[in-house]
Amino acid sequence: MATPMPVALIDDDKDLRRATAQTLELAGFSVLAYDGAKAALADLAADFAGPVVTDIRMPELDGLQLFAMLKGVDTDLPVILMTGHGDIPMAVQAIQDGAYDFIAKPFSADRLVQSVRRASEKRRLILENRMLRKAAEDAQENSPLIGQTPVMENLRKILRHIADTDVDVLVAGETGSGKEVVAQILHQWSHRRKGNFVALNCGALPETVIESELFGHEAGAFTGAQKRRTGRIEHASGGTLFLDEIESMPVATQVKMLRVLEMREITPLGTNEVRPVDLRVVAAAKIDLGDPDLRGDFREDLYYRLNVVTISIPPLRERRDDIPLLFSHFAARAAERFRREVPALSPEVRRHLAAHAWPGNVRELSHYAERVVLGVEGGGAAPVPAQPTGGGTLPERLERYEEEIIRDALTANDGDVRNTIEALGIPRKTFYDKLQRHGINRGGYTARK
Repeated sequence: MATPMPVALIDDDKDLRRATAQTLELAGFSVLAYDGAKAALADLAADFAGPVVTDIRMPELDGLQLFAMLKGVDTDLPVILMTGHGDIPMAVQAIQDGAYDFIAKPFSADRLVQSVRRASEKRRLILENRMLRKAAEDAQENSPLIGQTPVMENLRKILRHIADTDVDVLVAGETGSGKEVVAQILHQWSHRRKGNFVALNCGALPETVIESELFGHEAGAFTGAQKRRTGRIEHASGGTLFLDEIESMPVATQVKMLRVLEMREITPLGTNEVRPVDLRVVAAAKIDLGDPDLRGDFREDLYYRLNVVTISIPPLRERRDDIPLLFSHFAARAAERFRREVPALSPEVRRHLAAHAWPGNVRELSHYAERVVLGVEGGGAAPVPAQPTGGGTLPERLERYEEEIIRDALTANDGDVRNTIEALGIPRKTFYDKLQRHGINRGGYTARK
């Protein structure tokens, strides 16, 4: 059973405080009631899990002063003001200053409950996003290989165990799963970290170029070789050589690479000089090189030479609990890069994160996070309107459904009347009539900078 969402209620009127608390408790909230603002301030911290409902007219410290002080505690804490008729202009100003909502007295129980329920959901999302960002930061500090699922914990344990050895490693994983990240971790966690980390994608170079890139050449070794060039293998001496998509390496190059692994020496093109190299090789493949049917032209002896230790990176679909954490990390990184605010994890984004198969794995998720930060909807799941719930007659259920649609439209358009009316496709007068009928305060949806 879910823990009831807490609500802080502040009102100096004992009878009204008791009645309001009872209304909220019957709606499923856990109420912390206070007879004054000072007592509430002593308890309300930045991690308070629910909204605050406060009267404006109170002795010593009124509701507006309390609201201003709570902004200093947590700018994202939703504050709902209960107001008498004469306080409405002040409440409207408070909304402009960042208050969540105001409720004019006398108010119906449903009006109060609906406002508190929306504020509670907003608070839950805010705290959840904070938690994810904090977890992503902590994970990044401990390891660039982010994830809290058991399979990722085990992967990091294996990497720490073998990182400071000189054993060659074969990394298996789908496209975008983070094979180069694993190679970089092995390098950074080893005694070779002061040496070079040299990466080469074997599938990105033509056969005529790859040997020169790997082994280097002397001046005049072939047409166009005007000066001596140090190859990637020699450049990685003292450090780590990462060979991505090694299954694409030409057969002739595989023979020479096998000698490098066995003898730790190279012979650049255009010379008979043998040069020793001191390096660790981390190779990555998108296919299972242990399967002869998939291996194709890849040499079996090279596979066994590389397969001293094999590390398999699980695809994202097999560690779905890590997806929100990864998304939060990538969104924070994208926000810094693009100089934007880190977006909240909206219901639409949450649905897409949960439902999408992520065939491009971590790389695809990273690009999706960038699009969300930039406000581009591509790749996101379309919002699905909530279905009318609860009992009652058909007209009553349709009324509730209509109210939800209007509130969703106001939220999506930050309370802008013109955009909301266009989204709903109804006349302006009809729109205002429906706001009045449903008791919807448009000011509570106004965008706040």
